[in-house]
Amino acid sequence: MLYLIGYDIKTTSKEGTRRLSKVAKVCCNYGQRVQNSLFECELDGAHYVQVKKQLLSILNAEEDSLRIYCLGKKYNSKIEEYGAKTSYDPLGELIV
Repeated sequence: MLYLIGYDIKTTSKEGTRRLSKVAKVCCNYGQRVQNSLFECELDGAHYVQVKKQLLSILNAEEDSLRIYCLGKKYNSKIEEYGAKTSYDPLGELIV
């Protein structure tokens, strides 16, 4: 299933800046950054639970916010993109 993960971390303190870095690192481990605070992640059920648990353990619920959208398995028809950046295929080949 494709999940869209977005976050807003308050970075007016050193702790906030550290949280931002940790949240971005977790998201990078599971998906592809499509905008600054927005990631597309192809996850099965176990990985979804794992990434959600990791992100919630980092977040400060008083200052930060996290949104996770499940786009499902047939997500291609649910995504429209415009502008200069082209998308990627989350199920395609990864070249390192």
